[in-house]
Amino acid sequence: MPDLSGKVAIVTGCASGIGAATVRRLRSDGAEVLGTDLDAAAGEALCAEVGAEFAVQDVSDRALWPQIVARAVTAFGRLDILVNNAGMVSGAGIGDWDDEAMFAAWDRVLAVNLSGTMVGCRAAIAAMRDNPGGSKGAIVNIASTTAMAPLPTDVGYSASKGAVRVLSKSVATWCAQRGLNIRCNTVIPGATMTGILAAAEVQTPGLIAAVAKTSPLNRLADPSETAAAIAFLASDECPFMTGAEMLVDGAMMAIHPGF
Repeated sequence: MPDLSGKVAIVTGCASGIGAATVRRLRSDGAEVLGTDLDAAAGEALCAEVGAEFAVQDVSDRALWPQIVARAVTAFGRLDILVNNAGMVSGAGIGDWDDEAMFAAWDRVLAVNLSGTMVGCRAAIAAMRDNPGGSKGAIVNIASTTAMAPLPTDVGYSASKGAVRVLSKSVATWCAQRGLNIRCNTVIPGATMTGILAAAEVQTPGLIAAVAKTSPLNRLADPSETAAAIAFLASDECPFMTGAEMLVDGAMMAIHPGF
């Protein structure tokens, strides 16, 4: 189990699923955590339960990011970890909706999943460079297996998660070349029992059972299993890992590369 004692983390999309599991895991590993989400009731309840701070945040609001980072630094004195987990789906293929609905959904998904992640990285790096004791930090961005095998039924989600993979590598390289000691890696979850998948099940009954069968393990991942990978990448146990990707998909992509 990674030792995160003395570390300070921000976790976006903390109210449910992988985000909630990550807050629980980082707290259990010793980190101080500021969780953020648009769902104030669920986010506050989760953070109160585990002794974390909470703030309401729309990650697509660029002006809010410096305030979120400043709150963590003010509360705990530094920022060591950022987990860019907040995300959303659009639920539409390229020709499924009329122009107005399609473009609105596309813009919103890209604003949250991609731009929110980029702005978060930028704000976190600015704080991590000024950490007491010198520049240091770890950023973990959450992508999806849809970044490797895109869903024809959700062009916005697939495209945004594919872009997150490339964004992480760019951020990692930029930080490394400047000697900042700030790592950036990507976790790529497979089918995980989250609110997004539950919502998709409402639209497509039987989807969860069908998706579970795509893994040789014949089940969905529990969010805590993805959180374990996030905690490892956030820790000091992998100082040479940056610009890397960690698949947490139960070997789904090993046997279904074109799924």
